[in-house]
Amino acid sequence: MSLRKQLSDILPALLPGNPADSIKGTELIRLTRLQLTGNYSDASLRYHFSIMSCDPASPIAKVEKGQGYYRRSAPLPALSGAQELLALTQGRLDDLTSVDQDIMDNTMLRIRKFRAVVTRYFEINGRFPFAFRQAFSKEAPISNLWKYPELVLVDWETGGSPDEEMHLDETMLSFKQRLGIAPFRLHAARLRIQPSLQTYREDFYQTLAVSRWSQGGELIYAAPIEDEALADSLRRLSATFGVGVTSFGLTPDALDELPRPANILNAHPRETEAIMAKLDLNRIAAPKSRSQLDWTELTSLRNESEEAEKLVQWLTRCIDKRRAEGFKDE
Repeated sequence: MSLRKQLSDILPALLPGNPADSIKGTELIRLTRLQLTGNYSDASLRYHFSIMSCDPASPIAKVEKGQGYYRRSAPLPALSGAQELLALTQGRLDDLTSVDQDIMDNTMLRIRKFRAVVTRYFEINGRFPFAFRQAFSKEAPISNLWKYPELVLVDWETGGSPDEEMHLDETMLSFKQRLGIAPFRLHAARLRIQPSLQTYREDFYQTLAVSRWSQGGELIYAAPIEDEALADSLRRLSATFGVGVTSFGLTPDALDELPRPANILNAHPRETEAIMAKLDLNRIAAPKSRSQLDWTELTSLRNESEEAEKLVQWLTRCIDKRRAEGFKDE
């Protein structure tokens, strides 16, 4: 039996499931030798550990930060896939009739909580979020997953907080308008619960697709990205296409412990501070902003979506008032 086949059989029982309890390579070699058939050098075993940790089908994963190894979880069930997770609240439910209702409800609640957390986080950190909802209604086509973002993040570059009205710089506003430059920066964001080597490409390219018209794209995960191979793969894609990738460090259990979405959005300052303290943000890759919007794509989006038109009207009102303010659906 080949060394790799032996390791595939031996390692699952030796590796801890929690990345926080990862095992060092030296100790893993010692434990592996107790069950291994054949005389292999430490260098050979380390090499195989390293190579196998980059293979999404292998049982061994390397921690993103540190030197340890842990057991890679099995591929996520269909319900936890990118399309299905989004479908629970923002996509079509037609193909999910066979899914247990309790599981659907629980997953739906997690997504809504995460969306509320992301919205609140950006609100208190100087960015104005605009949410697309109708684009992901039950009746909407599944193709909308490749056309609309969950959130658009607006930066007015005024340095204030969206919790308060912010006056725009009249001189700079006029100057940018004369140069044909938008007085804001728009990034389109795709939200996902669980990062996975099985679904990260779909997540990434959907983010790239829905951000074509904007000045940048951001892929935001709830759960921590602890697999080094996954983090490296996302960084390589980001280096090529410029999409930012961030993890909020919220496991499914952590999401379950959070208040209801409405309570998150309307929490008092002290409660909001406690919620934000639960986050463990990790910027895997920073987004690269383009200088201009794709006006042709944005016009096409406006013609197809009432929500896109509301986004433009909101931005126009802010410019006309010379004041940045949060979106309110009228």
